[in-house]
Amino acid sequence: MKYLSTRDKSVRLSAAEAIKMGLSRDGGLLTPETVPTMGEAFLQSLISAPYPVRAAKVMALYLDDYTEKELLSFAEGAYGADRFDTPAAAPLRKLDDSTYCLELWHGPTSAFKDMALQMLPRLLSAALEKTGEDKTACILVATSGDTGKAAMEGFADVPRTSIMVFYPKDGVSEIQEAQMVTQEGANVGVCAVVGNFDDAQAGVKRIFSDEAIRETLDRRGVFLSSANSINWGRILPQIVYYVSAYCDLLRDGAISMGGKVNFCVPTGNFGDILAAYYAKRMGLPVGKLICASNKNNILTDFLRTGVYDRNRAFYTTMSPSMDILVSSNLERLLYDLSGENDAEVRGYMDALSRTGKYEVSESIKAALDGLYWGGYCGERGTSDAIGRYWRGYGYLIDTHTAVAADVLEQYRAATGDRTVSVFASTASPYKFCDSVLSAIGQTPQGAGVGLLEQLHDTTGTPIPSRLAALKGKKRRFDLSAEKSGMDKVVLDFLK
Repeated sequence: MKYLSTRDKSVRLSAAEAIKMGLSRDGGLLTPETVPTMGEAFLQSLISAPYPVRAAKVMALYLDDYTEKELLSFAEGAYGADRFDTPAAAPLRKLDDSTYCLELWHGPTSAFKDMALQMLPRLLSAALEKTGEDKTACILVATSGDTGKAAMEGFADVPRTSIMVFYPKDGVSEIQEAQMVTQEGANVGVCAVVGNFDDAQAGVKRIFSDEAIRETLDRRGVFLSSANSINWGRILPQIVYYVSAYCDLLRDGAISMGGKVNFCVPTGNFGDILAAYYAKRMGLPVGKLICASNKNNILTDFLRTGVYDRNRAFYTTMSPSMDILVSSNLERLLYDLSGENDAEVRGYMDALSRTGKYEVSESIKAALDGLYWGGYCGERGTSDAIGRYWRGYGYLIDTHTAVAADVLEQYRAATGDRTVSVFASTASPYKFCDSVLSAIGQTPQGAGVGLLEQLHDTTGTPIPSRLAALKGKKRRFDLSAEKSGMDKVVLDFLK
């Protein structure tokens, strides 16, 4: 299978080349030329399979230059007991007969990004071998909070790689920052950017597209790649957990084969819910894809109007991983819904760059309306949802999961749809202790790592071991830069 650029489909790369490159040099996102299908027999074969087997079989449908045996070995390493605190990797939590929560935070950094970023380094290392690459890969990452730590955890001391992470200064939680600035590994670097996530993400994309920087690094024996969800190697492992959730519902008798399931996903950069879309395109019986936004509700407006307009206020919220106004992965969806019309997509992206705004065609608007329902949850609603789920179910959720839980309730109230529904839980509540404590009626006594014990003592829920280990850990990184200075940071890091 070949991978094409959303902005120029004459670009045709193998899976290994696409994973190695991360982002097309024309600024487009590399996307599979066809979407493989899963029939009932395929899903039936996965019902009793462990998570690594499910992962290997689903990914093998897209990665024809990797063997299934190879992928199984990667998956067993990525989701093993030394990495994840449950063999299920992505377990389902039943709340009532029609409502389930998909817990995606049982990996080493307590966030859903581990589901892909424990796999991506293995895929990339193999890609270097498969393509005969003799240079070192430098992974550039812009993070709104969780991707950076998960990427560093995955790539730390991986041979022939280095990784530089940019995060928005004052735009992540104290726990998220502590995780990043204490990261171990000789090949990692971290820099705070004065600005928001969109500034960091735009800077990374600019560096990727800068021919002079690429030539300089080439002379140093380095090439750039990405661990953001602009890399197909990030999206593909995320498809797996939607398939896995469906198989778990079948296994537990919650649905019958062919029964529809709705998925509600908290999203900012659109990668997580895009993976659910691909699962649906592959034949997974998905009903509605419910896109849950926080106060930065640009995606809600887009899904309801077909107009994407980033010319609006940017809010720093208690769900910082969703504080995004430029949702990069939307480009892959537009490419698919436009009938793979690269000129049309290029026009939208040019308009976004020039004016901060674009409006999609009537045919795309109709397709969006059939596939998605968009809703958002503000700060008060997020806090109320955490308290409501703790009191009503004895279930502690984080600020991002709370957005999804609340928007799912909004969707049901608006439509009356009682289809079995799964909302994604994307982070441990212990990553956002201050907000969670306040939401359940407590007064935070301190800040950051110091609140872990208070939340544990209050709720009796276990502290993830890697978060508990942050206490007393020495800070390694204090670098910060203006967004215009990110280029120099990268070049200095790679001297």
